[in-house]
Amino acid sequence: MILGDLGADVIKVEDVWHGDDTRRWGPPFQGDDAAYFLSVNRNKRGLSVNLKTPQGREIVRRLAVGSDILLENFRPGTAARLGLGYAELAEANPRLIYASISGFGQTGPSAGLPGYDAVAQAVSGMMSVTGSTEPVRTGTSTADIGAGMWALIGVLAALHARHATGRGQLVDVSLLDGQIAWLTYVAGKYFATGVTPGMHGSAHESLVPYQVFPTADAPLMIAVGSEGLWRRFAAATGLDALADDPRYATNPERVRNRDTLIPAIEKALAARGCAEWTQLLNAAGVPAGPVNTVSAALAHPQVAAREMVVEIDHPVAGRLKTLGSPVKLSGQPPSIRRPPPVLGQHTGEILAEAGYTEAEISAFRDAGVIR
Repeated sequence: MILGDLGADVIKVEDVWHGDDTRRWGPPFQGDDAAYFLSVNRNKRGLSVNLKTPQGREIVRRLAVGSDILLENFRPGTAARLGLGYAELAEANPRLIYASISGFGQTGPSAGLPGYDAVAQAVSGMMSVTGSTEPVRTGTSTADIGAGMWALIGVLAALHARHATGRGQLVDVSLLDGQIAWLTYVAGKYFATGVTPGMHGSAHESLVPYQVFPTADAPLMIAVGSEGLWRRFAAATGLDALADDPRYATNPERVRNRDTLIPAIEKALAARGCAEWTQLLNAAGVPAGPVNTVSAALAHPQVAAREMVVEIDHPVAGRLKTLGSPVKLSGQPPSIRRPPPVLGQHTGEILAEAGYTEAEISAFRDAGVIR
């Protein structure tokens, strides 16, 4: 989807029976498809083909010969068994960049295991540091989305390298690797101490105060990440006496003494509501904000100003709201040109572009090779 937003002509290959599983990940549904599917499939043309047939596999091979990039997320070895692996396709198109996204990667003892987002979050240790008392998955599919973004980074690097070498390459990304990479400072702290990291809820294990606090009416997120911010925060909340208190004067001391500092902050914040504290702290240069619901976040004036909610017309579902692109380029800004395709919407168009005749396309359709 991101490549499509950035201008690529993207062909989404699906089967001829039901298509992408997420078309049925509902309710809610809009038209014939789940809102889940519609949220991540814009700017793609839809090709419905039966890869269990020789003709269907040949269609994909022909498209790969004329493409810059192929992305697949079969279990390792499946594409090769279909004759659509990197080695086979790169022989016909040496410039092809072939990105494989899997649960555990193309190599290693777990390569053949099935992988889903929640499993990757669990196995990676990410769930063990998320939550307050029990491990929880993140509110969105961070392993899936993260792996997609790591793959995109690899694809863009391979495109850049191809300018110099004239050749494509294999990009191997896994959900597990992506989550392990996102452990960042959590892993770093473990490497440094040997102590297994635990859960901190909304708080930060290395910064204080840096968490959600109750106020007189609604929760407030406060992020004090420097000594200067600590002094501004203390002054704005009437806690000036704590600013130079040896127990709290530096962040390491605040981390060590969070058990006595947090209650003092909570007592001070109980005097006003979330909106008032947000205004006061922001005016003092302290990062703070309400814990918005999704509806409140999507209605935020800044979100509107950044064009992060846009509308598109879908051939079945009608007018759809979708999220905008967070990438703001001055020269070639992303654009949303196509709604998510209905199953097989562009099959005939794509095959005609690939050189198939109307008679061949009709025969394929009659034989169940395409939809």
